[in-house]
Amino acid sequence: MIIAVSMLNPEAQDWWCKELSRLMPEDTIVPRDGIENPESVDYALVWRPATGWIASLPNLRAVISCAAGVDHIFADSALPADMPVIRTIGDDLTQRMKEYVLLHVLRHHRRMPDICAAQRNREWNQIVTPVASERTVAILGLGNLGAAAAGAVAAIGFRTLGWSRSLKRIGGVECHAGEEGLRAVIGAADIVVNLLPLTDETRGLIDAAFLAAMKPGASFINAGRGGHVIEADLLAALDAGQLSHATLDVFETEPLPDDSPFWSHPSVTVTPHIASMIDPMTGARIVARNIREHRDTGRSPFEVSAERGY
Repeated sequence: MIIAVSMLNPEAQDWWCKELSRLMPEDTIVPRDGIENPESVDYALVWRPATGWIASLPNLRAVISCAAGVDHIFADSALPADMPVIRTIGDDLTQRMKEYVLLHVLRHHRRMPDICAAQRNREWNQIVTPVASERTVAILGLGNLGAAAAGAVAAIGFRTLGWSRSLKRIGGVECHAGEEGLRAVIGAADIVVNLLPLTDETRGLIDAAFLAAMKPGASFINAGRGGHVIEADLLAALDAGQLSHATLDVFETEPLPDDSPFWSHPSVTVTPHIASMIDPMTGARIVARNIREHRDTGRSPFEVSAERGY
Protein backbone atom coordinates (compact mmCIF):
# COMPACT_ATOMS: atom_id res chain seq x y z
CA MET A 1 0.00 0.00 0.00
CA ILE A 2 1.32 3.46 -0.91
CA ILE A 3 0.40 6.52 1.15
CA ALA A 4 1.26 10.00 -0.13
CA VAL A 5 1.74 12.93 2.26
CA SER A 6 1.13 16.52 1.15
CA MET A 7 1.66 19.38 3.63
CA LEU A 8 2.25 23.09 3.12
CA ASN A 9 5.17 23.03 5.55
CA PRO A 10 8.04 20.87 4.21
CA GLU A 11 9.31 20.22 7.72
CA ALA A 12 5.88 19.01 8.86
CA GLN A 13 5.64 16.84 5.75
CA ASP A 14 8.95 15.19 6.64
CA TRP A 15 7.77 14.61 10.24
CA TRP A 16 4.56 12.92 9.10
CA CYS A 17 6.40 10.73 6.60
CA LYS A 18 8.90 9.66 9.23
CA GLU A 19 6.27 8.81 11.86
CA LEU A 20 3.96 6.98 9.47
CA SER A 21 6.92 4.99 8.10
CA ARG A 22 7.80 3.96 11.65
CA LEU A 23 4.23 2.90 12.45
CA MET A 24 3.45 1.31 9.07
CA PRO A 25 6.68 -0.41 8.01
CA GLU A 26 4.77 -2.77 5.74
CA ASP A 27 3.62 0.16 3.60
CA THR A 28 5.37 2.80 1.51
CA ILE A 29 5.09 6.40 2.66
CA VAL A 30 6.08 9.02 0.11
CA PRO A 31 6.13 12.83 0.21
CA ARG A 32 4.14 14.75 -2.40
CA ASP A 33 7.19 15.33 -4.60
CA GLY A 34 8.39 11.73 -4.30
CA ILE A 35 5.50 10.08 -6.14
CA GLU A 36 6.84 8.13 -9.11
CA ASN A 37 3.56 6.59 -10.30
CA PRO A 38 0.37 8.53 -9.41
CA GLU A 39 -1.75 5.46 -10.28
CA SER A 40 -0.13 3.46 -7.48
CA VAL A 41 -1.15 5.75 -4.58
CA ASP A 42 -3.83 4.24 -2.33
CA TYR A 43 -4.27 6.96 0.33
CA ALA A 44 -3.30 10.60 0.72
CA LEU A 45 -2.74 12.46 3.99
CA VAL A 46 -3.07 16.20 3.40
CA TRP A 47 -3.23 19.71 4.74
CA ARG A 48 -4.48 22.32 2.24
CA PRO A 49 -3.67 20.30 -0.87
CA ALA A 50 -3.19 22.16 -4.15
CA THR A 51 -6.26 22.29 -6.38
CA GLY A 52 -6.33 19.23 -8.61
CA TRP A 53 -3.63 17.28 -6.79
CA ILE A 54 -6.05 14.77 -5.26
CA ALA A 55 -7.72 14.26 -8.65
CA SER A 56 -4.29 13.51 -10.14
CA LEU A 57 -4.17 10.28 -8.12
CA PRO A 58 -6.70 8.19 -10.10
CA ASN A 59 -6.82 5.11 -7.84
CA LEU A 60 -6.98 6.90 -4.50
CA ARG A 61 -9.21 5.06 -2.04
CA ALA A 62 -9.59 7.96 0.42
CA VAL A 63 -8.06 11.27 1.42
CA ILE A 64 -7.27 11.96 5.07
CA SER A 65 -7.12 15.39 6.71
CA CYS A 66 -4.30 15.62 9.26
CA ALA A 67 -6.70 17.54 11.52
CA ALA A 68 -10.36 17.56 12.54
CA GLY A 69 -11.19 20.25 9.96
CA VAL A 70 -11.86 19.20 6.38
CA ASP A 71 -12.85 22.50 4.74
CA HIS A 72 -9.35 22.78 3.25
CA ILE A 73 -10.06 19.58 1.29
CA PHE A 74 -13.54 20.56 0.13
CA ALA A 75 -12.09 23.90 -1.02
CA ASP A 76 -10.50 21.94 -3.89
CA SER A 77 -12.84 22.60 -6.83
CA ALA A 78 -11.42 19.55 -8.63
CA LEU A 79 -12.08 17.12 -5.76
CA PRO A 80 -13.82 14.02 -7.16
CA ALA A 81 -17.43 14.02 -5.97
CA ASP A 82 -17.27 10.44 -4.72
CA MET A 83 -13.93 10.72 -2.93
CA PRO A 84 -14.13 9.53 0.71
CA VAL A 85 -12.75 12.16 3.09
CA ILE A 86 -11.64 11.14 6.59
CA ARG A 87 -10.86 13.56 9.39
CA THR A 88 -8.35 12.98 12.17
CA ILE A 89 -9.88 13.18 15.62
CA GLY A 90 -8.75 11.74 18.92
CA ASP A 91 -8.34 12.33 22.62
CA ASP A 92 -5.19 14.38 22.03
CA LEU A 93 -6.93 16.92 19.78
CA THR A 94 -9.93 17.09 22.09
CA GLN A 95 -7.76 17.71 25.14
CA ARG A 96 -5.78 20.43 23.36
CA MET A 97 -8.95 22.25 22.35
CA LYS A 98 -10.39 22.03 25.85
CA GLU A 99 -7.17 23.51 27.22
CA TYR A 100 -7.17 26.36 24.70
CA VAL A 101 -10.82 27.27 25.25
CA LEU A 102 -10.51 27.13 29.04
CA LEU A 103 -7.32 29.20 28.97
CA HIS A 104 -8.84 32.01 26.96
CA VAL A 105 -12.29 31.92 28.53
CA LEU A 106 -10.58 32.39 31.89
CA ARG A 107 -8.34 35.13 30.46
CA HIS A 108 -11.39 37.06 29.34
CA HIS A 109 -13.35 36.27 32.50
CA ARG A 110 -10.56 37.52 34.79
CA ARG A 111 -9.81 40.45 32.42
CA MET A 112 -6.19 39.49 31.94
CA PRO A 113 -5.75 41.73 28.85
CA ASP A 114 -6.62 44.74 31.07
CA ILE A 115 -4.31 43.53 33.82
CA CYS A 116 -1.44 43.06 31.35
CA ALA A 117 -2.04 46.58 30.01
CA ALA A 118 -1.93 47.92 33.55
CA GLN A 119 1.39 46.17 34.13
CA ARG A 120 2.88 47.78 31.01
CA ASN A 121 1.76 51.17 32.39
CA ARG A 122 3.04 50.35 35.92
CA GLU A 123 -0.47 50.70 37.27
CA TRP A 124 -1.58 48.83 40.41
CA ASN A 125 -5.09 48.16 39.12
CA GLN A 126 -6.92 45.66 41.33
CA ILE A 127 -9.65 44.67 38.90
CA VAL A 128 -12.49 42.81 40.58
CA THR A 129 -14.41 40.26 38.52
CA PRO A 130 -17.51 38.21 39.32
CA VAL A 131 -17.30 34.49 40.01
CA ALA A 132 -17.74 32.12 37.08
CA SER A 133 -21.38 31.36 37.86
CA GLU A 134 -22.23 34.98 37.13
CA ARG A 135 -20.73 34.84 33.63
CA THR A 136 -22.36 33.29 30.57
CA VAL A 137 -20.21 31.56 27.95
CA ALA A 138 -21.56 30.48 24.55
CA ILE A 139 -19.96 27.72 22.50
CA LEU A 140 -20.92 27.76 18.83
CA GLY A 141 -20.47 24.32 17.31
CA LEU A 142 -21.09 21.20 19.38
CA GLY A 143 -19.22 18.53 17.45
CA ASN A 144 -16.53 16.42 19.14
CA LEU A 145 -14.33 19.39 20.02
CA GLY A 146 -17.13 21.83 20.78
CA ALA A 147 -19.06 19.44 23.00
CA ALA A 148 -15.92 18.64 25.00
CA ALA A 149 -15.05 22.33 25.36
CA ALA A 150 -18.60 23.20 26.43
CA GLY A 151 -18.57 20.47 29.05
CA ALA A 152 -15.22 21.68 30.39
CA VAL A 153 -16.42 25.29 30.62
CA ALA A 154 -19.59 24.21 32.42
CA ALA A 155 -17.59 22.03 34.83
CA ILE A 156 -15.73 25.01 36.30
CA GLY A 157 -18.92 26.87 37.02
CA PHE A 158 -19.83 29.09 34.07
CA ARG A 159 -23.38 29.25 32.83
CA THR A 160 -22.76 27.58 29.49
CA LEU A 161 -24.87 27.89 26.35
CA GLY A 162 -24.32 25.81 23.25
CA TRP A 163 -25.51 26.22 19.67
CA SER A 164 -25.37 23.80 16.77
CA ARG A 165 -27.09 23.10 13.46
CA SER A 166 -29.18 20.36 15.05
CA LEU A 167 -30.19 20.27 18.71
CA LYS A 168 -27.76 18.43 20.98
CA ARG A 169 -27.95 17.28 24.59
CA ILE A 170 -24.87 17.85 26.78
CA GLY A 171 -24.86 17.66 30.55
CA GLY A 172 -24.60 21.08 32.18
CA VAL A 173 -25.00 22.92 28.86
CA GLU A 174 -28.13 24.77 27.70
CA CYS A 175 -28.29 23.68 24.09
CA HIS A 176 -29.98 25.62 21.29
CA ALA A 177 -30.42 25.29 17.53
CA GLY A 178 -31.84 27.29 14.65
CA GLU A 179 -31.51 30.95 13.71
CA GLU A 180 -33.59 32.20 16.65
CA GLY A 181 -31.56 30.04 19.01
CA LEU A 182 -28.33 31.53 17.68
CA ARG A 183 -29.50 35.10 18.26
CA ALA A 184 -30.65 34.24 21.78
CA VAL A 185 -27.33 32.57 22.63
CA ILE A 186 -25.03 35.33 21.37
CA GLY A 187 -27.25 38.02 22.88
CA ALA A 188 -26.96 36.49 26.35
CA ALA A 189 -23.26 35.58 26.40
CA ASP A 190 -20.43 37.53 27.99
CA ILE A 191 -17.93 35.38 26.07
CA VAL A 192 -18.65 33.80 22.69
CA VAL A 193 -16.44 30.93 21.47
CA ASN A 194 -16.63 29.91 17.82
CA LEU A 195 -15.88 26.23 17.08
CA LEU A 196 -18.19 25.79 14.10
CA PRO A 197 -17.16 23.83 11.02
CA LEU A 198 -16.60 25.98 7.94
CA THR A 199 -19.34 25.28 5.39
CA ASP A 200 -21.22 27.28 2.78
CA GLU A 201 -23.79 28.04 5.48
CA THR A 202 -21.29 29.27 8.09
CA ARG A 203 -18.81 31.15 5.88
CA GLY A 204 -19.00 34.85 6.76
CA LEU A 205 -21.51 34.14 9.54
CA ILE A 206 -19.75 36.46 11.98
CA ASP A 207 -20.43 39.76 10.28
CA ALA A 208 -21.58 43.22 11.34
CA ALA A 209 -25.14 42.04 12.05
CA PHE A 210 -23.92 39.09 14.11
CA LEU A 211 -21.54 41.27 16.13
CA ALA A 212 -24.23 43.91 16.71
CA ALA A 213 -26.49 41.17 18.10
CA MET A 214 -23.89 40.21 20.71
CA LYS A 215 -24.10 41.55 24.24
CA PRO A 216 -22.39 44.98 24.38
CA GLY A 217 -18.90 44.64 25.83
CA ALA A 218 -18.75 40.88 25.27
CA SER A 219 -15.56 39.19 24.16
CA PHE A 220 -15.00 36.77 21.30
CA ILE A 221 -12.77 33.74 20.82
CA ASN A 222 -12.32 32.21 17.36
CA ALA A 223 -10.78 28.76 17.21
CA GLY A 224 -12.97 27.62 14.33
CA ARG A 225 -11.89 28.98 10.95
CA GLY A 226 -10.90 32.41 9.71
CA GLY A 227 -13.53 32.16 6.98
CA HIS A 228 -16.29 32.42 9.57
CA VAL A 229 -15.41 36.06 10.27
CA ILE A 230 -15.71 39.20 8.17
CA GLU A 231 -12.48 40.67 9.51
CA ALA A 232 -13.26 44.32 8.71
CA ASP A 233 -16.56 44.00 10.60
CA LEU A 234 -14.80 42.50 13.62
CA LEU A 235 -12.25 45.32 13.69
CA ALA A 236 -15.06 47.89 13.46
CA ALA A 237 -16.91 46.26 16.38
CA LEU A 238 -13.75 46.31 18.49
CA ASP A 239 -13.00 49.94 17.63
CA ALA A 240 -16.57 50.93 18.48
CA GLY A 241 -16.45 49.18 21.85
CA GLN A 242 -19.24 46.75 20.93
CA LEU A 243 -16.73 44.02 21.77
CA SER A 244 -14.21 44.38 24.56
CA HIS A 245 -11.60 41.92 23.28
CA ALA A 246 -11.05 39.16 20.73
CA THR A 247 -8.75 36.16 20.87
CA LEU A 248 -8.11 34.90 17.34
CA ASP A 249 -6.39 31.63 16.49
CA VAL A 250 -7.51 31.42 12.86
CA PHE A 251 -7.59 33.92 10.00
CA GLU A 252 -8.78 34.28 6.42
CA THR A 253 -5.13 34.35 5.29
CA GLU A 254 -2.55 32.22 7.10
CA PRO A 255 0.14 32.88 8.11
CA LEU A 256 -1.28 36.22 9.18
CA PRO A 257 0.28 38.90 6.91
CA ASP A 258 2.79 41.30 8.46
CA ASP A 259 0.56 44.28 7.70
CA SER A 260 -2.57 42.86 9.33
CA PRO A 261 -4.04 45.30 11.89
CA PHE A 262 -4.74 42.34 14.19
CA TRP A 263 -1.05 42.12 15.14
CA SER A 264 -1.00 45.47 16.92
CA HIS A 265 -4.63 46.04 17.83
CA PRO A 266 -4.85 46.73 21.60
CA SER A 267 -8.03 44.65 21.93
CA VAL A 268 -6.83 41.57 20.06
CA THR A 269 -4.83 38.53 21.14
CA VAL A 270 -3.32 36.62 18.22
CA THR A 271 -2.31 32.96 18.42
CA PRO A 272 -0.88 31.23 15.31
CA HIS A 273 -3.46 28.47 14.65
CA ILE A 274 -2.33 26.34 17.59
CA ALA A 275 -5.56 25.74 19.52
CA SER A 276 -5.72 22.04 18.69
CA MET A 277 -2.59 21.63 16.60
CA ILE A 278 -1.70 17.97 16.46
CA ASP A 279 1.87 16.73 16.63
CA PRO A 280 2.91 14.09 14.08
CA MET A 281 3.88 11.52 16.74
CA THR A 282 0.37 11.49 18.20
CA GLY A 283 -1.44 12.16 14.95
CA ALA A 284 0.36 9.41 13.04
CA ARG A 285 -1.01 6.79 15.44
CA ILE A 286 -4.55 7.98 14.74
CA VAL A 287 -3.99 8.24 10.99
CA ALA A 288 -2.41 4.77 10.80
CA ARG A 289 -5.35 3.26 12.67
CA ASN A 290 -7.88 5.01 10.45
CA ILE A 291 -6.14 3.99 7.22
CA ARG A 292 -5.93 0.35 8.31
CA GLU A 293 -9.60 0.33 9.28
CA HIS A 294 -10.63 1.83 5.95
CA ARG A 295 -8.36 -0.59 4.06
CA ASP A 296 -9.88 -3.60 5.86
CA THR A 297 -13.54 -2.55 5.89
CA GLY A 298 -13.91 0.09 3.19
CA ARG A 299 -15.39 2.43 5.78
CA SER A 300 -14.33 4.76 8.59
CA PRO A 301 -16.38 6.17 11.49
CA PHE A 302 -14.57 9.46 10.86
CA GLU A 303 -15.65 9.77 7.23
CA VAL A 304 -17.13 13.19 6.50
CA SER A 305 -20.38 13.98 4.72
CA ALA A 306 -19.56 15.82 1.50
CA GLU A 307 -23.07 17.27 1.46
CA ARG A 308 -22.77 18.84 4.94
CA GLY A 309 -19.07 19.60 4.70
CA TYR A 310 -18.32 18.08 8.15
